[in-house]
Amino acid sequence: MQRKKATAVFAAGAAILSLTLAACSGGSGSANTSTSGSASGASSSATGGSPAAAKEITFWGWAPGYDKAVEAFNSSQSAIKVKYEEISPGAKGGYEKMLNSVKANQGTCLAQVGYETLTSFAAQGALEDVSSYAKSSESEFAPGAWNSVKIGEAVYGAPVDQGPMALFYNKKVFEKYGIAVPTTWAEYQAAGKTLKEKSSGKVSLTSSYLNYDFAGFNWQASAPWFGVEGDSWKVSISSDATNKVSAYWDGLVKDGVISKAPMWDQSWYTGLSDGTIATHVGAVWIAGILKGDAKGGSGDWAVAPMPQWNAGDTAVGNVGGSATAVLKGCSDPEAAWTFAHWMSTDKDAFAGLVDSAALYPAATALLDLPALSKGDPYFGGQKIFDVFKDASGKVVTGWTWGPNMPETVKTLDDQLGKAWSGTQTFEEATKATQEKTVSDLKAQGLSVAE
Repeated sequence: MQRKKATAVFAAGAAILSLTLAACSGGSGSANTSTSGSASGASSSATGGSPAAAKEITFWGWAPGYDKAVEAFNSSQSAIKVKYEEISPGAKGGYEKMLNSVKANQGTCLAQVGYETLTSFAAQGALEDVSSYAKSSESEFAPGAWNSVKIGEAVYGAPVDQGPMALFYNKKVFEKYGIAVPTTWAEYQAAGKTLKEKSSGKVSLTSSYLNYDFAGFNWQASAPWFGVEGDSWKVSISSDATNKVSAYWDGLVKDGVISKAPMWDQSWYTGLSDGTIATHVGAVWIAGILKGDAKGGSGDWAVAPMPQWNAGDTAVGNVGGSATAVLKGCSDPEAAWTFAHWMSTDKDAFAGLVDSAALYPAATALLDLPALSKGDPYFGGQKIFDVFKDASGKVVTGWTWGPNMPETVKTLDDQLGKAWSGTQTFEEATKATQEKTVSDLKAQGLSVAE
């Protein structure tokens, strides 16, 4: 989902458990019937044609509008009653609260969990496999988003939103310097050189990227950083495919086309606002960042498809997104999945989430919502979500987040900082991150494939 901090840090409170078949592909034991996932279906199955007490489940989250969605669900049927409790965003203590609840066996059923953190929860045995209820719904969601809530054959919740990437560019700046919108990474690099030359170094192509944003470039390049081999984790942060991406960004640093204003710094917002930073390749939710924090650029910006490695390709990476995850120990996983599925697929409920939280739906049937079909004045009247609608179906599949991403990205950011400053290469940065990640996972008792 949209966020101004890309790093999701949480205090686990306990060492990560060994990766087991149960964590990766096994069943929960309690999931042995199927469900349609609809609120009305839940009502009829729960009552069996006669009145019955409502099943009560608790849902923890922080996104604006979730409370209204819960109210709408509770009003739509009587078989399940969801109690929504707003908690701190994950990086600010919410994740710790969730993990502590599981360890204390408190029976909380649902929680908002970012895709990048969901795998860490699964590795700690903190999530319930609801695949027996959920598998029939796979076709309702964008493949990249669905893949983000599963490991092996296990499914741990319902995708809510997604973050397909595209090229945000300052159309006014591009027109001023006679630059065509780049469709390949080679053209993107050439655009940077032209901007530097024609603006006498006053305009930078883009700024530095951190953790999950940098991962999005590797995602697009089919350079996954993690995978599962049997009972072991496969870590490939410094693979040949990643090295290709690293070499590209090394080139842009050497060209001197990268702004010294780091993402999320006030200087970054200023550069986006006044046109001294001309592009940002990022997720759909960056549109909200621009509109909220770079108001001076209103009317100047536009959106185009993500540049490709080869002309004619259509591969897209993803940054961000979250799930309604089912926590281990939930008293009624089927009821939990029913609500989670409903909130992600109900047109009226999700329209409220678009309005209140600027979420971009993971459910493909919702990509035509009226709120996503309008021209946006900030982008010169462009219907920018048409670009993201096309991109959402082209997100490369096969990406899996690692079992302890908070530690991985902490190392990655330290190393990337050196690469952006030019004191080491990006290949050296990812190699160091690989080595530290493997060492950490082994120290935590996880099996790592060589």
